[in-house]
Amino acid sequence: MNDLGERLVREHTVLSVVVGSRAYGLAIEGSDVDRRGVFVAPTPLFWRFDKPPTHVDGPGPEQFSWELERFCGLALDANPTVLECLWSPLVEQITDVGRELVALRGSLVSRHAHRTFLRYADSQFQRLRADLRTRGEPRWKHVMHLLRLLISGRHLVEHGAPLVDVTDFRDRLLAVRRGEVGWAEIMAWRSELTAEMEAALARSPLPAEPDRAAAEEFLVSVRRRYVEVDG
Repeated sequence: MNDLGERLVREHTVLSVVVGSRAYGLAIEGSDVDRRGVFVAPTPLFWRFDKPPTHVDGPGPEQFSWELERFCGLALDANPTVLECLWSPLVEQITDVGRELVALRGSLVSRHAHRTFLRYADSQFQRLRADLRTRGEPRWKHVMHLLRLLISGRHLVEHGAPLVDVTDFRDRLLAVRRGEVGWAEIMAWRSELTAEMEAALARSPLPAEPDRAAAEEFLVSVRRRYVEVDG
């Protein structure tokens, strides 16, 4: 991470949340505190040949931040990690711009989430199958998070918002993490969640497309407000 990236996160963060196991209600002793944030690069930085970073890894451990434009673009594409940031129950820092961003979240989601969440889950499943072939067993923590992702995605398709805090499923999910649930039961649960997400799509409250115009209007408004901010 360069000095500019660190300064942008330190001075221009508009939203910082805790994600991961602590936000999911799945923390155990020794769990990391995973932080994700959104910063706004001052508009004059975009007038140079060298543009500001679209994301910054750090400065703290388990910390990652996106520049506002990149974050909104990922949200419009129904990126699961980004959407969970907008609904995280653990908000550590938020500014007026951050509150506007959170208020916009309903305009950023769409039925594209159905495809995106299933694609992410399938990608994780393929890695788990590779683990089975090479190690003889999967990484159980990854199995737990695959199921959690499907639970969150099903809730998003059914209700219009991802389910970040899965405390209601904590005992069963942690049993999966400990390797106490048989592979056949895990596959049955995966199939059930996938089928329920498919069935919910036709009656989903989500619009077919996100409101890209609203997101762009917000972005332009922020860029104008940051014209006089020191870059």
